[in-house]
Amino acid sequence: MPPLHHVAHLAHVELRTPAFDRSLDFFTRYLGLSVNGEAGDSVFLRAWDDYEQATVKLTRHATSGVGRTCLRAATPEALGKLVGALEATGRGLGWTDGDPGYGPTYAFTDPDGHEFGLYYETEWYRPPEALRPALKNQAGAYPGHGVSVRRLDHVNYLGVDVEANRDFHRDTLGALVTEQIVLDDASVDGSWTTYTSKGYDVVYTRDRTGTPGRLHHLAFATDSREDILRAADIALEQGVHIETGPHKHAIQQTFFLYVYEPGGNRVELCNAGARLVLAPDWRTVDWTEAERAKGQAWGLRTIPSFHTHGTPPVAGA
Repeated sequence: MPPLHHVAHLAHVELRTPAFDRSLDFFTRYLGLSVNGEAGDSVFLRAWDDYEQATVKLTRHATSGVGRTCLRAATPEALGKLVGALEATGRGLGWTDGDPGYGPTYAFTDPDGHEFGLYYETEWYRPPEALRPALKNQAGAYPGHGVSVRRLDHVNYLGVDVEANRDFHRDTLGALVTEQIVLDDASVDGSWTTYTSKGYDVVYTRDRTGTPGRLHHLAFATDSREDILRAADIALEQGVHIETGPHKHAIQQTFFLYVYEPGGNRVELCNAGARLVLAPDWRTVDWTEAERAKGQAWGLRTIPSFHTHGTPPVAGA
């Protein structure tokens, strides 16, 4: 197993949409991301405190769903070791040119078929004068419109085999398993893993349709719970569909709001950064089926669509 923190952090993710113009409006006008270039059928979007060139690569596509998720390695040496470990699994797809602003990227897949990319070389963002922050320890100026999300927080994938995906991130990439749902039959229904001191970066929950390679949601971090309450009001004003929340999760204790962007992808707004996992020997927290049946932290029942909606859509789900 590679050492923890060989992967520095979750970097940027490609999101596919069949409603490109409306999705772009959602990410810029509602979430508050800024456009930072385009290539082919894709536009690159940045959250205001992202030190790199892109937070989301929004791509025109026939359907919704997730494309390549990119992780940054901690050092060139860590990148080399991780690539060797990935090649040994047989899941490597090989080296590709990185997105604009990024160096050579090693592409691979998880056991479920989701595509990932691993890189080290990166071009730090240099804001134009109009987006220059007042404080030089900030990547860009606070946008002051929409939700004004600070950064990408985590990605929740749907997985046919949660345990296989969990073990891949732990044993090959060095992730720490922080929490999981263990059903009465001892199978794992959900797994939360981290590469950093956050509670989680990558999540897998069981795909009840048995369809590989799908997305449950993409999550963005705000500064406070009040930002999420305000996000609910802005969603109401802008006609953004609210699926559930604002409320507090029991798992990870995240304060949350779930909405749908126009392409059909689920997006979470969360205040997750206040709870950190600092122990290198953290003991995984297991939640039982009975405990999860109680609902969220303050008693809100988990909405049925949380177990049925994923992207791309599956007929009859």
